[in-house]
Amino acid sequence: MTVPVTIPTPLRGYAAGQKTVSVEGATVGEALSALTTQYPNLRQHLFAEDGKLRSFVNVYLNDEDVRYLKYVETPLRESDTLAILPSVAGGAHESDRAMVR
Repeated sequence: MTVPVTIPTPLRGYAAGQKTVSVEGATVGEALSALTTQYPNLRQHLFAEDGKLRSFVNVYLNDEDVRYLKYVETPLRESDTLAILPSVAGGAHESDRAMVR
């Protein structure tokens, strides 16, 4: 079945600038595999060398984090959508904190 995958802005350059890409797959893993087959430069940003999703890459099926479902084995239905969201980390620089005080 075909599902749309939303590509986050920082990764769109590796997906020909596409915001959303439709891919085939019966599971989340199959859909992500199809995505990285279609856009091979995305693979290194989504998957570690061992083939597992990178820890800072979050994949949502509809509004659910796939880590709390069946991960990449989570089955897909016709009405499903996938979204890739890279984790955002960081903090304020010391000079920024001084401005807040």
